Amino acid sequence: MATPVLLEVIALDARDAVAAQTGGADRLELVADMRADGLSPTVRTFAEVRAAVDIPARVMLRLADGFAAGDADALVRVACDMRAAGAEEFVLGFLDPRDDPDLPVLERLVAELDGCRWTFHRAIDRAADRDALRRRLAGLPGLDTYLTAGSGDGVDAGLPTLLAEAARRGEPGYAPRLMVGGGLRLDHLPRLGAAGLDAFHIGGAARPDGWDAPVDADAVRKWRTALDAGVGSAVAH
Repeated sequence: MATPVLLEVIALDARDAVAAQTGGADRLELVADMRADGLSPTVRTFAEVRAAVDIPARVMLRLADGFAAGDADALVRVACDMRAAGAEEFVLGFLDPRDDPDLPVLERLVAELDGCRWTFHRAIDRAADRDALRRRLAGLPGLDTYLTAGSGDGVDAGLPTLLAEAARRGEPGYAPRLMVGGGLRLDHLPRLGAAGLDAFHIGGAARPDGWDAPVDADAVRKWRTALDAGVGSAVAH
């Protein structure tokens, strides 16, 4: 049986979450402050989203712009508070000054998450060696997804890398699901679907009026329809 095509939408609050679910999103990435490319939301915001929708929400663990971890103790406190509030899925990913995965911080956070499922986000697109990063993270509990554009410059530049990595599914380090996001457009979907990719992440594409406006359910529905009609068919075959 084919795996359903997953559509994840960035949400900043409960209003976004309701619109995303109404449009057909399968999952939310819950963040704050997109001027810094997405930081950790408040526990209150998480609680409001959880009360408003019944689709999963992956909570961002990130306290500053960029991919350096910064205050690891503060990150652990956020993780602990979110877990206490009922969060069960997360998004995180940190690099050290050499742009290798920051294993001490990642291992500490993953221990706090205690088996929760999580996404390693687009820090992989800034890593010194993508393949080495995947191999080094392969044993971390709960890691089930990589969010990537294939390049720090977005899907246009990263498409060859995405297709090559899709072909390596099942190799050591390539078991987690590859979720495409970062400059993703509808016209990218045919090639990605034909390669067997079945998870997609949108932010600005769900907000035709920009980040100062809320998620638009009709915009999400447009992606849901395209994924079900095109990518879903390609993946099934």
